[in-house]
Amino acid sequence: MTIALHLKRQPTVPLEAEVISPDTFAGLSNSDIRGLTVYHGKRQLPLGEFFDVEGERSEDLVLHGAMHKVRWIGRRMSKGSITVHGTAGMHLGAYMTGGRIEVHGDAGDWLGAEMKNGFIHVHGNAGGQIGAAYRGSMSGMRNGTIIVDGSAGLEVGMRMRRGTIVLGGPAKDFTGLQMKGGTIILLSGAELRTGAWMNRGVIISMKPLPLMPTFVHSADMTPTFINLYAVQMKHLGVRLPFTTAEGVYGVHAGDMAVTGKGEILIWQPTTGAA
Repeated sequence: MTIALHLKRQPTVPLEAEVISPDTFAGLSNSDIRGLTVYHGKRQLPLGEFFDVEGERSEDLVLHGAMHKVRWIGRRMSKGSITVHGTAGMHLGAYMTGGRIEVHGDAGDWLGAEMKNGFIHVHGNAGGQIGAAYRGSMSGMRNGTIIVDGSAGLEVGMRMRRGTIVLGGPAKDFTGLQMKGGTIILLSGAELRTGAWMNRGVIISMKPLPLMPTFVHSADMTPTFINLYAVQMKHLGVRLPFTTAEGVYGVHAGDMAVTGKGEILIWQPTTGAA
C-alpha cells in the first residue's frame, strides 16, 4: 500500500517539509502523518493543513500537485520511494542515502545535493546545483545516480566526488565546477566554463562544447571505460555510442589551472553515422 499526498493549499511562502520522507512515514498512522510539523515561514503547522493524506505505514509515497514552493522533500531518505506527479521544490532528495525518487514534472535547485546514494529521475527540467555541494561544504554528491530528461541550471555537479549525473537537455554555465570525481553525461551539451577548476572526474558530452583554454586535447579515441558506462547507461534508457564505426571521443585533460587530472570527452561522430 502507498501513501498518497494531494496538495490542497498552495503555500504563500516556501514550505519546509523535510518530514515528507519514507523514513518518517513508514511507521506512522494516517493521523500521525497529518499531524507532522512543517514550517510555513516562521509558523509551525501540521502537514494536514497543506495536504490531504491517504494511506498509512508505508515506505512508498506518491505526491500530487504544483509543489514548487515545497522544499526538502525526501531529505536524508534512506529507503523506499517517492513519486511526484507535478512539480517539486528546492532541495529534493538532498543528503539522501538510499531509495528512489521519480518526478513526472520539473524540479528546483539543489536536486540531490550532497546525496550519498540512491536514484533520482526527473522527467522534466531541473534547476541549478544538481548533486552539488552546499555553500561552504567541500564535497557534493558521493554516490548514486541522477537523471534529468530536460535542461538544467548553473553549477551542475559542483564539487561532486562520485556518482553519475545524466542530463538530456542542455546545461548552463559552470557544469562540473570544481569536480573531484564522478561522471557527468551531457546528451545536449552545456554553455560556458564547463569543468572549471575540476580536479578529477569525467564529463562526457555528446554535443560540441566551448572549452576553456586550460583544457588540452590529448587524443581522439574511445576509452575502454566508455564500454562499461554504455552497458550501465543502457539499463537506464541512456545510449552512449562506443564503436569505432560510429565515431570517437575527443579527450581533453584539465583543468590545467589546478591539477589537470580531470577529463572532458566530446563525441565526434563519423561522417554519415546515425
